[in-house]
Amino acid sequence: MSIKADSRHLYLQVIDEIKRDIESGVYKAKEKLPSEFQLSKTLGVSRATLREALRILEEDNVVTRRHGVGTFVNQKPIFSSGIEQLTSVTDMIEQFGKNPGSYYLSTDIVEPTEEERVKFSTKEVKTLAKIERVRTADGNPVVFCIDKVPEGYVPLELVKNEDSLFKLMEEHSNKRVSYAVTYIEPISYHERIYKILECDPDQPLLLLKQMHYTDDDEPVLYSANYFRSDVFSFYVLRKRL
Repeated sequence: MSIKADSRHLYLQVIDEIKRDIESGVYKAKEKLPSEFQLSKTLGVSRATLREALRILEEDNVVTRRHGVGTFVNQKPIFSSGIEQLTSVTDMIEQFGKNPGSYYLSTDIVEPTEEERVKFSTKEVKTLAKIERVRTADGNPVVFCIDKVPEGYVPLELVKNEDSLFKLMEEHSNKRVSYAVTYIEPISYHERIYKILECDPDQPLLLLKQMHYTDDDEPVLYSANYFRSDVFSFYVLRKRL
């Protein structure tokens, strides 16, 4: 179906047309789009116009272009959440009608790195408990979690059976997490994590690095959570001052 002429740039019309076809099911998640030659002919536009539209769609995470292979439709994220409020992964999954779960991988007692010594700088930390878990939604792995807390802050023998480290820390050490400072980074292929989360090799992950504090500004928990980008998206509400 050819693009109908209107006052907008052609590439914007192409973007809208492809999005409509994805939403209507003409092109399904993880499905390969027709070749550039076929698609430009169907839409009645030049390949240069089509490429500009695909470039923007890739920037918007609607499609992924694989060099020498083709263009594929990305799965629309199931969970979309603002990060202004400190919400647990469990709560986020429940809010979207999915059944949250987790399975335990390992616990180690480790020496803090220099970066971690700085993060826990308000107190002398000699050892950290490093806890690795996988969070699931309806049984599917969606987040790989690495949490580090000062040794003794949580009873490690209970970690295997409790989803919430916040709850364990509050009950065991009377340390209540009040806020966190968060950094978000895109992460490319990592063999172990991608295998655990059952990701495609060219699928990016979203890494949330968070330092958690009590009301007294005491740093008590450092987390590195790897989210599947085909399942989660995050946004920030910004207000003009």
